Amino acid sequence: MLHSHRNRTVKNSAGYIKDRIIPGKNLLDIGSGAGTITVDFARRLAPGQVTAVEITALALELTKAEVERQHLENVNFLVGDATTLGLPDNSFDIVHAHQVLQHVGNPVQALREMRRICKPDGIVAVRDSDYGGFIWYPMIPALDQWMKYYQEVTRSNGGEPDAGRYLLSWAQQAGFTEIKSTSSTWCLSTPGSRAWWGSMWADRILKSDIADQLRNDGIATEQDLECIAQAWLAWAAKEDSWMSIVHGEIVCCP
Repeated sequence: MLHSHRNRTVKNSAGYIKDRIIPGKNLLDIGSGAGTITVDFARRLAPGQVTAVEITALALELTKAEVERQHLENVNFLVGDATTLGLPDNSFDIVHAHQVLQHVGNPVQALREMRRICKPDGIVAVRDSDYGGFIWYPMIPALDQWMKYYQEVTRSNGGEPDAGRYLLSWAQQAGFTEIKSTSSTWCLSTPGSRAWWGSMWADRILKSDIADQLRNDGIATEQDLECIAQAWLAWAAKEDSWMSIVHGEIVCCP
């Protein structure tokens, strides 16, 4: 899954805070993943420091590899849980998380932790997709089944696949009072964007933790998964295929 995030940048994934990306500011990037957003932040914020956080050392290695590939020297690395980061209070100008809270069992506590480590004049910026708001054409039954499987597995693991619509409420529960809530979309309508998404999911539905869980829990057969993989490839190959992926966004002041 982390490898599939390599196309993400500040422009396409953090544009809602572009006016706050000022050289010299320090940023914490929670769930840095493939590292492409992280390195983009690092270039834009230099000489400010960026600290990349991942839940495991293995996941953090992907971020490190991208930082090394870009020859950047203003990125630090931390293995940690979003709900208990163990960092000092008031440490960062910007605390950022992209596509993270949908996977966290206690997103309100994660936001409380982000609020704690953010400077009083800083911001907490969070963006998450909302799978229930995805729409696509043409309507292929196997893709409807893909959506059902994804939602079932994510919720069984304690996550919330429709996190985008909850962000404002979660931020209020976490104690934020100054919150700007917006939404934005990715539109997959070009041959390149369709090929990226379709091939990514054709691969993930067969070879990923999600695929293993669907098999091991008896939710789907190998034939079911093969059918979905072929459906994604067929969708990607059609010249008139189209998809809109909605995201919720919040910018919170401590």
